[in-house]
Amino acid sequence: MRRRSEPHTFEQRLDAQKQRLERELVSLPHGKEREAVATRIEQLQAAAEMHEFLSLRDDAGVVR
Repeated sequence: MRRRSEPHTFEQRLDAQKQRLERELVSLPHGKEREAVATRIEQLQAAAEMHEFLSLRDDAGVVR
């Protein structure tokens, strides 16, 4: 049976992925692959910000 490991929350998974990509980015030479990783990091940051915004909105009891 496969064990599930930390991190579990959406925020933790986003942060873990972002940190992994930032470590990878350091070792990549300038070029398309580095740009793709940098773009992915930006996307993860945007996802984290959107999730935080929507979570705050849900916590405030905003009706959709």
